[in-house]
Amino acid sequence: MKTAFAILALASAAACNASGPDASANAASANAATAPAQATDGKPFFVTPVAQFASPWAMTFLPDGRMLVTEKAGQMLLVSADGKTKTPVSGIPAVDSDGQGGLMDVVLHPDFAQNRTVYFSYSATGPGGKGVLLARGTLAERSRRAALENVQTIFTATPFVSGSGHYSGRIAFSPDGRYLFFTNGERQKFDPAQDPKATLGKVLRLNLDGTPAAGNPLAAKGFHPAVWSYGHRNLLGIAFDAAGNLWEQEMGPKGGDELNLILPGRNYGYPIVSDGSHYDGRDIPDHDTRPEFEKYKVNWTPVISPGGLIIYSGDMFPDWKGDAFIGGLSSQALIRVDIDGTNAAKGDQWDMGERIREVEQGPDGAIWLLEDGEDGGAGQLLKLTRPS
Repeated sequence: MKTAFAILALASAAACNASGPDASANAASANAATAPAQATDGKPFFVTPVAQFASPWAMTFLPDGRMLVTEKAGQMLLVSADGKTKTPVSGIPAVDSDGQGGLMDVVLHPDFAQNRTVYFSYSATGPGGKGVLLARGTLAERSRRAALENVQTIFTATPFVSGSGHYSGRIAFSPDGRYLFFTNGERQKFDPAQDPKATLGKVLRLNLDGTPAAGNPLAAKGFHPAVWSYGHRNLLGIAFDAAGNLWEQEMGPKGGDELNLILPGRNYGYPIVSDGSHYDGRDIPDHDTRPEFEKYKVNWTPVISPGGLIIYSGDMFPDWKGDAFIGGLSSQALIRVDIDGTNAAKGDQWDMGERIREVEQGPDGAIWLLEDGEDGGAGQLLKLTRPS
């Protein structure tokens, strides 16, 4: 396990701002609500509140240090680096935000600096029920306004089913920028995770236009041509490490949250195996009983309810370079996993006092968190920095 950093007692104060399209109104709001300094409570980082959002879901950094932040109800915001200005981004399709649905992940095209293309996921209602979709558009800014133009839905989960749970919808680009990996949850329906024709309960590999990538490992066996791996539950984090390994986290049922190393064509076993149990108390055989299924690298019981995932690559926290950071929802925690090549072990778990939906790495190596703001409530954007 890696060494922790020196601990200081107090965090810096920062503005905690309400949302709105007008820059001056945002600035006034920032001046009116100054966040108090926060004690680290034994944590090896300062915690600085930066802004507030209504049930935020995901964020990503632009090359100039600004951010795009999604809110569950269907709004995307272009946010200044200091959090004081929030500009609504128009052009987002209609979103079904019932239950676990909403406007979800947001990720920049690998060549965003040249093409201004933004990818995002959202849930919608359609024939047969509801599902998760992948879309992209071009970010345009004019006269203090922002919009996604030429928005296209480029991939749709199949099939659409009833209910409003386990959409997943996380996005990651391969290190070479050629492919897009997209997670589809099993929608609390269990069996689709093993159904070769469904995309539900799967990690998918797509071309950048949303079509299934050639050479996916299971297409010749009769699977949907986009499937990269299967036997998953609710996949709320996916990220590549510096060596090109793909890591994924998912919620187990009653117990059995997982961090997985994703290998092409592998079956991760759900719902046939899980180290958790059904919510009604019925047992599910553990992974060790069925060695033909790919086993998790780290497992949590009691659950942490994993949200966002990053593999840290910055210089601000050098002892943590290469480790995984996971947002904990029910655990209200930030979790560090010590990664060593293709192996992983539990590291630290810091109580953050609120549900953590998203984790991101900032341009300077700071770690940024989005609180969940459950049921439309205010979720803070927090910046974690190393004590000097």
